[in-house]
Amino acid sequence: MKTDKPGELQETTARLGTERLSKLFPRLGAPSMVSMVAMSLYILADTFWLGRVSYEAIAAITITFPFYGVVVAIGLGSGIGANALASRRFGERNIEATNQVAGQVFPLTAIFGVVFIIASVFFAKPLAALLGAPPQIIDMTAEYLVFFGWGIPFILFRFMTRNVFHAAGDVIKPMIFIVAGSVLNAVLDPFLIFGWGPFPEMGIGGAALATTISGGLAAAIGCYYLLGNKSIYRLKLRHLKPDLSIIAQIYRVGLPEMLMDLTESVVFVIFNQVVAGFGSVALAALGIAFRVADLAFIPVIGLAHALLPIVGFCFGARLWGRLWAAVRQGSLAVVVVLTVVTALLEIFAPQVIAIFNNSPELLAIAVPGMRIFIAVLILVGPAIMFIITFQGLSKGWTAVSLSLARQLGLLLPALLILPRLMGLNGAWLSLPISDAGGAIVAGLWLYREYRLQKRSGIWDSAPVSEPILESVPTDPPAPD
Repeated sequence: MKTDKPGELQETTARLGTERLSKLFPRLGAPSMVSMVAMSLYILADTFWLGRVSYEAIAAITITFPFYGVVVAIGLGSGIGANALASRRFGERNIEATNQVAGQVFPLTAIFGVVFIIASVFFAKPLAALLGAPPQIIDMTAEYLVFFGWGIPFILFRFMTRNVFHAAGDVIKPMIFIVAGSVLNAVLDPFLIFGWGPFPEMGIGGAALATTISGGLAAAIGCYYLLGNKSIYRLKLRHLKPDLSIIAQIYRVGLPEMLMDLTESVVFVIFNQVVAGFGSVALAALGIAFRVADLAFIPVIGLAHALLPIVGFCFGARLWGRLWAAVRQGSLAVVVVLTVVTALLEIFAPQVIAIFNNSPELLAIAVPGMRIFIAVLILVGPAIMFIITFQGLSKGWTAVSLSLARQLGLLLPALLILPRLMGLNGAWLSLPISDAGGAIVAGLWLYREYRLQKRSGIWDSAPVSEPILESVPTDPPAPD
């Protein structure tokens, strides 16, 4: 069902409030997981091919992780803020307002994109030093940052548009442009790194250039869907102009997400510096361990992407029972999935790491490190779902407080103390300790939110029946 009439919803959006959760989660989560697999493909491809160059090359891109994390923080924070706001407006059946929200991704991409290009292209070497690159790999790290920098606007746009489509319950279009870009990156990597065929041999710079080119393709496809009347959105020129009131609402939820991710990037810089003290091979081991752990989190991120628009829509439509049922089912699903994933990775850690580099020196460090890293994945998954729930409820500052408690209250002290007592194993161990503590705190705080909401009386004003296709809430949701 497609419509341009104000107040009407496409079927893909309306089902956020009507379809059985047992069907809706796979429908929304599976394409998101495919998208995450595709995104991980180019990251893993970089690591795989650069591992054939040297472990120093892996160490160099490991140093750039925090900078990439800052880019993701801006793109994801902006996208999640737009997602939460747009899905809430969909729940209120205000289609024009959703167009205004979606249009803001264009000026936001332009503003932040220029800033990042200046930082990474024109100040690459100082930036590499700031990120903690040891002298022996600082030139290699700077080379990667220069070629990577030109593609940062494409990364920002991809994260923002993906969330805008997710807000409408549309997970297929983001999957298409992400998969297309990631496949192109994986194909280009060996040609640009090793100079296959007519391509020049560029080494680590080739990996970054492949990322930039493929990001351009993904951004072009996303732009085509968003501006070409290929979705529920109908964007006009007026929607693309910066609207400070809408941007402020986006960052009411998005800014806390940014702060969470920015804090994580800062802590990661410290993590890099601590591990670099044990040598470049330890830094390479850290990079591989993180790559594999990120791959293990794909099911969690997919389910989290499914949960956010459901929570936001139910919040706007005042479907409280459905909202909390979605949180329970999503959290249970990630526990089941991560139990299986953790068991497999603990058993086959040596074989997985050897795919990237089978140096005995590297394996001796990376295998125990990864096994320690993933020890409490079963708790981290639900913690992510809990924080996503607060974002969908427009309680972004609660989400950031929980994240900061984990990053600054648990991880940073452990990272500064344990390596002094236990060496490199202390650095590995700091992560699962903080993850376990953070999960417990987030779970208790979400349960408190549930109890407070039930006692507040807002459940009494919920619609009589769950389906909302024929009924529109007469009053807006209570403010946060």
